[in-house]
Amino acid sequence: MEDGFFLRAYDVVRQVPAGRVATYGQVAAAMGEPRKARYVGFALHSSPGVAGGVPCHRIVFADGSLAPGFAFGGPGEQRRMLEAEGVGFLPNGKVDMRRYKWEAL
Repeated sequence: MEDGFFLRAYDVVRQVPAGRVATYGQVAAAMGEPRKARYVGFALHSSPGVAGGVPCHRIVFADGSLAPGFAFGGPGEQRRMLEAEGVGFLPNGKVDMRRYKWEAL
């Protein structure tokens, strides 16, 4: 996938505010590429991360599941980062999407 796609994905992800999450599909749709949610995942896996201004931890699966083996510190790190921003989780370990999904995308 071209670098342009990755950069566009990062630009969209930077818009997701702290305390909210968006889905891979939302990011893809906001980019005008609604069938490329998986490529958004590839882009985020290659991103510079929070230190590079891309809050990848705010992107989750449509059902609120977190990325297995989160790229920036292991599977528990994504949850820790989201909880630090005030994102709440359901008893099953998924993000409470009804409360924390960012609808602006």
